[in-house]
Amino acid sequence: MSKLFEPTQVGDIAVKNRIVMAPLTRNRSPGAVPNDLNVEYYTQRATAGLIVTEATAITHQGQGYADVPGLYSKEALDGWKRVTDAVHAHGGKIVVQMWHVGRISHTTLQPNGGKPVSSSNKTAKSKTYLVNSDGTGSFAETSEPRALETAEIAGIVEDYRKAARAAIDAGFDGVEIHAANGYLIDQFLRADINDRTDQYGGSIENRARFLFEVVDAITREIGPRVTGIRISPVTPANDASDAAPQPLFDYVVEGLAKYDLAFIHVIEGATGGDRNFQQGDKPFDYAGLRAAYEKAGGKASWMVNNGYDRQLAIDTAENGKADLIAFGKPFIANPDLVERLEANAPLNEIDQATLYGGGPKGYIDYPALEKVA
Repeated sequence: MSKLFEPTQVGDIAVKNRIVMAPLTRNRSPGAVPNDLNVEYYTQRATAGLIVTEATAITHQGQGYADVPGLYSKEALDGWKRVTDAVHAHGGKIVVQMWHVGRISHTTLQPNGGKPVSSSNKTAKSKTYLVNSDGTGSFAETSEPRALETAEIAGIVEDYRKAARAAIDAGFDGVEIHAANGYLIDQFLRADINDRTDQYGGSIENRARFLFEVVDAITREIGPRVTGIRISPVTPANDASDAAPQPLFDYVVEGLAKYDLAFIHVIEGATGGDRNFQQGDKPFDYAGLRAAYEKAGGKASWMVNNGYDRQLAIDTAENGKADLIAFGKPFIANPDLVERLEANAPLNEIDQATLYGGGPKGYIDYPALEKVA
């Protein structure tokens, strides 16, 4: 049997295989509250070694897309408890991806119609998803943000801490800090976005300060061995860019090595696109990134993501290039993806029209292998 299908330990989380369901925004939690559809969706996919939920806002301010779930109301946490109980009842393990979108939002989604917040006041060349008055969904340009005042940042760090505690109380096996894809933490990291002149801007050390304050607050609250983090060194998602990603992310992982984290989740290339995409003047060295992490004493499970098919995942697990392989879109169309990969069975085709918003169609109605047979 391939190593990909063997159990392993991820921090304090024992998983039955090395296949991870990657976080996937689906816009099916009206009012930011998980519901019956969400319970069924995640339960269907409980054969994954680990489920990382769709990105979930830590506060109303952290919300950037319509009908995505939150971690900041009793109703939302009660909804998530139903999800975690169901996944556990089916033998699965599940962590929540903790999200603050920063500038990737719209005034209509913000408290009192306010501006989104970011490391700067630069508007992202990106879009967000809104629900119209007639109930249909559509994409809209993001709103102009405002730069966070220095004195406000500690409050957002505290929001992360509170949300991590709420997540564990809602039955999650752990959390993943979303520090990727051009959202708030990434907006502090990137030199092309962050133009601050205080202690959170300028040097790599200063730009990474917010990230480490968040990691520190969360790990102190719930423990490092149930905490993971997601990074995307070169992705252009949500107008994120940096001319020198290698020294930036080498510094980030060297700092993360000081914590006994559960996992480091690395998006290779452009999120959902070209695995060979690069920023800067040379290809990003992912093996060098892991080497820098391990040289600094890091021992967390190394999770990789983006464009993995069955053979590449098997080869990557066998040769030790990664401990965990995360699959995104294949898990949308194939609730029994683990079984299909193990049997080398064909995969269902994904319905692009039902990815965002809507109801059961394209969400919980993809057939499993036995139904196809």
